[in-house]
Amino acid sequence: MHKFSKIIEWGYLALGVVFLVEVFTNWNTDRQKAIVSILFSALAIFMFIFKRRFRKNRTEK
Repeated sequence: MHKFSKIIEWGYLALGVVFLVEVFTNWNTDRQKAIVSILFSALAIFMFIFKRRFRKNRTEK
């Protein structure tokens, strides 16, 4: 289970990067879609940080 949670963490980070790439490709053509992608990217990066901190706190105890 510990290894699976690490994979999920890095999956969130990968999604954040994918959404950031989408922001850069869509910024000039579809600004509204780019702004939504910024929000999803921020959420994915937040989830990466949250999951990592939660997993480390749980394994320390």
